[in-house]
Amino acid sequence: MATKQDTILKFIERAQGATIAQLQKVTGWQPHSIRAALTGLRKKKYDIGRDKNSKGVNVYRIVQSVPR
Repeated sequence: MATKQDTILKFIERAQGATIAQLQKVTGWQPHSIRAALTGLRKKKYDIGRDKNSKGVNVYRIVQSVPR
């Protein structure tokens, strides 16, 4: 069974990445919980980049994955 953090990881591993709003929709979490989960992934040595899309919204994506 996949955890919500696994779901977040799956979404940010996509080439297009994911916004906080997209991650909220799939997890049901509040934005601060999403950001905390991203911090947790960074502590697990995932290199997570943040860019802005054409609408100026932050998009998070894995820059370089670590072996699981």
